[in-house]
Amino acid sequence: MSDLVTRLRRHNWRITPQRRVIAETLEGSHVHFTAEQILERACARMPELSRATVYNTLNEMVALGEVLELALDGRSKRYDPNADHEHHHLICDGCGLMKDVHTVADPVEWLPGDERHGFTVARSSITFRGLCPDCQGA
Repeated sequence: MSDLVTRLRRHNWRITPQRRVIAETLEGSHVHFTAEQILERACARMPELSRATVYNTLNEMVALGEVLELALDGRSKRYDPNADHEHHHLICDGCGLMKDVHTVADPVEWLPGDERHGFTVARSSITFRGLCPDCQGA
């Protein structure tokens, strides 16, 4: 059983065959697929899967807090199954490749007190940008 499926079961979320295929499509490190990529990969395993089922399932997973929905720079939304691990992202400005980044220090500590403007900071989201090795060579 996949880690995501296990996490979803904790919410007493009914795991239908369609939902299982979608959840298993999201398994792995550095997974940041668009809904269309998820549909394509899931349909390879279950051809009768509908676009509406994929979108509805993703919306439910996001609402449960088990999948992150990332909307960056006007590109298609990406879905990140690593919602249970605090992390940030590294994005290629050329091709849009996205990788998870795990920092060694708490980024909230990087924010000087006078720059917090009275906020009590609970979490942070940092995006590092650049060119991946493939785009550097292009």
